Amino acid sequence: MHRLLSILLALGCCVSSNAQQLMTSSLYELQGNLHNPALVGLRGKTVAGASYRTMWSGIEGSPVTAMVFGSTYLEKAKIGIGGYLYSDVTGPTSRRGIQTSYAYHISLPDEAQLSIGLEARFQQFSIDKAQLISSLGSDPVLGGAANRFKGDAGVGVAYTNKQWQLGASVSQLIQSTLDFYTGNLSRTAEARLYRHFYLQGSYQWQVDQSTKIIPHFLVIYLPNAPTELQAGARVEHRDLFWWGLSLRARQSWMLSAGIKLQQKLTVGYSFDIYSTPLSVFDRGANAHELLLRYQMGK
Repeated sequence: MHRLLSILLALGCCVSSNAQQLMTSSLYELQGNLHNPALVGLRGKTVAGASYRTMWSGIEGSPVTAMVFGSTYLEKAKIGIGGYLYSDVTGPTSRRGIQTSYAYHISLPDEAQLSIGLEARFQQFSIDKAQLISSLGSDPVLGGAANRFKGDAGVGVAYTNKQWQLGASVSQLIQSTLDFYTGNLSRTAEARLYRHFYLQGSYQWQVDQSTKIIPHFLVIYLPNAPTELQAGARVEHRDLFWWGLSLRARQSWMLSAGIKLQQKLTVGYSFDIYSTPLSVFDRGANAHELLLRYQMGK
């Protein structure tokens, strides 16, 4: 059973897990509906993009996340639609899937909007048995299926006006079980998906005609794991280039920068400097993230 629990912990699906099951991003505020389906199609923009993130890059088997995302707005129906495809690999375990989002935007006075969104998520969870058999031997998990396909859902709400935005959402509402091992496990010992609760906000401060400062924050909560707080600010100059500084509480500092070409294509980069669980004195205690984002139309 100890070997079984090691597998479940690696998957991030055990009750006693100390990590999120869903990926996040140092540049989350530039990726639209990554954490809140209510933001899809917001402000009538059509957006497409991709990101690539490596964590603890000097360590073998460290997490690697790749994503392709997009969204658009159906003006007559006042509905935003979009989603993303993702691959999240950590050592012998991986999660790949698709998330689709639908949002209804209600116009309010002073160009404000109230948005309500729904998401549907389909995921494939996999175990690479070849990487595990030498250390786990005859563990019961290795006798089962190497892949599991699961679906889940989420909901979100957001308020946006000219200067600030505030949104809340929850993912994995159904809390589907993974069933890699089908022995005599209680509900509290089963490997399952757990609800993720998100609260995020931002404010646009127009310093002068050419400079804008955008403070932002993100709170992530799920049961039996530490609450994560990420906060920082991005400084934009003449809608041409930007730079930012953020802090992920008890974990890392994040330095980011980017440029916008012809007011359509954004190229962004983030460098994370970790202090926990590895420090700057350990090999590979950092993360790199590259973002490409294209906005169609004016």
